[in-house]
Amino acid sequence: MTVNLDGNLSKLKELDIESLQNLALDLRQKIISVVSKNGGHLSSNLGTVELIIAMHYVFDYNIDPFIFDVSHQAYVHKILSGRNDSFHTIRTFKGLSGYTKESEGDYFVAGHSSTSISLLVGACKAIKLKNENRHPVALIGDGAMSAGMVYEALNELGDKKYPCVIILNDNEMSISKPIGAISNYLSQAMSSEFYQKFRKRVERMLDFFPQSASYMAKRLEDSFKLITPGLLFEELGLEYIGPVNGHDIKELISTLKKAKAMKKPCIIHAQTIKGKGYEPAEGKNASWHGVAAFDIDTAQPIKKNSNKKSATELFSNYLLELASENEKIVGVTAAMPNGTGLDKLIEKYPDRFWDVAIAEQHAVTSMAAMAKEGFKPFIAIYSTFLQRAYDQIIHDCAIMNLNVVFAIDRAGIVGEDGETHQGAFDISFLSAIPNISLAAPRDEKMLNNVMSYACEHKGVFAFRYPRGTFLLDNEFEPSEIRFAKAELLENSDSKIAFISYGQGVGRAKQVQDELSKEGGRFANLVDLIFAKPLDEDLLKDLAKRTKIWFVFSDSAKIGGIASLLSTFLQENNININLISFEYDDCFIEHGSLADIEKHLKIDTNSICERVLKSIQSFSIN
Repeated sequence: MTVNLDGNLSKLKELDIESLQNLALDLRQKIISVVSKNGGHLSSNLGTVELIIAMHYVFDYNIDPFIFDVSHQAYVHKILSGRNDSFHTIRTFKGLSGYTKESEGDYFVAGHSSTSISLLVGACKAIKLKNENRHPVALIGDGAMSAGMVYEALNELGDKKYPCVIILNDNEMSISKPIGAISNYLSQAMSSEFYQKFRKRVERMLDFFPQSASYMAKRLEDSFKLITPGLLFEELGLEYIGPVNGHDIKELISTLKKAKAMKKPCIIHAQTIKGKGYEPAEGKNASWHGVAAFDIDTAQPIKKNSNKKSATELFSNYLLELASENEKIVGVTAAMPNGTGLDKLIEKYPDRFWDVAIAEQHAVTSMAAMAKEGFKPFIAIYSTFLQRAYDQIIHDCAIMNLNVVFAIDRAGIVGEDGETHQGAFDISFLSAIPNISLAAPRDEKMLNNVMSYACEHKGVFAFRYPRGTFLLDNEFEPSEIRFAKAELLENSDSKIAFISYGQGVGRAKQVQDELSKEGGRFANLVDLIFAKPLDEDLLKDLAKRTKIWFVFSDSAKIGGIASLLSTFLQENNININLISFEYDDCFIEHGSLADIEKHLKIDTNSICERVLKSIQSFSIN
């Protein structure tokens, strides 16, 4: 880099505007270079370079809480807060996280959307109680403003008037369009010290004026607000500045200084270009939001896509087929139309499939009403984001036992996104809910069968599937899905059983094949298909001729498949040694799938070693 700060922000504050602009160019090149090798969030980080430089210029992150919404756009902050030398490790195993996580310079761990303003309000309350001179600042994107939690926080902030700054990064003009030079001029004027003092004096004077004069003055002020995009925030009780050019460092620094000096809650509406500085990523191209490794010159992925389709693509294609045959099928996703594959259905059937933005709670409850009206909703949400709608699943779907389907994408380990995104907990938190049935397909053909079954199921039905491809490539003939019925895929006279679920079937098959190289089937291989309810008849029969069960499921151990099996065994007074290869009681860090599995000792070689040791310890032949 031309300007190597190495986390020494005193140098940053000494730079002139031209040097800061050069720094912005260097930061963009560094981000492009590293992300092209490691993958990561590219366009969002390129769009916030000047915003974060200005934040560091005006505020001190060692004193003032820097709160990044989602925090996928905080790469520049990482570099400027002492992690320049290690930035090349981002999203790699044991390297820097792609989100705010490391203790140095990161105020809060984040990875989900729309939490920043609530965190901001909490920080403000603590600062006031401790009587400290600190000024929290939050950076939030326009997409995150679609979540209700944001307005819950703004509602309180507008009432309490805590001093803080919110930077609204608007990269698609989704809040409102600017009205040229007039709007910009008025916004800058209203942020000036003169205007703020004048406004307070006028307000005091109006208290002594006749009611008619006060009314006319208030209407005049309202008319000025109407030609600016900040009416909503002003009505909520926040000072509004904007729109400002989010790539003009001089203007940003000046605006942030004015906002800080107001000593009240202020929102700065900054317009930016997503992907700025790398032409293929600029604008509204969603494919450059999160990317795999790519060639900078050609903008093409370095690793060719596998000929094998991802589970998400398979889900999308078959749901489109089902929806074409059944007009009662409808669907929703929460700001993930591409990620969940619902984009194809939204395009073909815009009156039956919707993207409701970052609003998982609304997505679930709105579909509950559609189920009440006789439709068959498919709610396509990542496992990690379904957590955000837990009360709605219970209160609005399960209590009335409505015919809704939850298509849970990204179940299991998702890799480089880390703790906040791993799909580890859906089995644990859903299995406790009455009236809900849980299933998981093992491969492509079983996915189709599960989805066909879901269309006919009465009550709440949820099925999970992995990010990427299935481990199995249709090695077994697909079975007809029958409620609460498992399948014995490989029968053996062995005293050992591999009890598997979903993607775990593929993992168990890999271990089975490795351990069976000397001949014969090593274990009985079972695909549960349903985690709730379990196939009690099959399990009871299996228990009569086996002594040890190994459990394979890409899910948390506590509340997971082994836990459900353990409850079944206890209730039926069955003595079986039960060993689970599910995830231990920890948050799973970021890194490649291979690195994480090896670290957790759930790769094929590690599991084989653990199986053999367990068999030896139990003296089972």
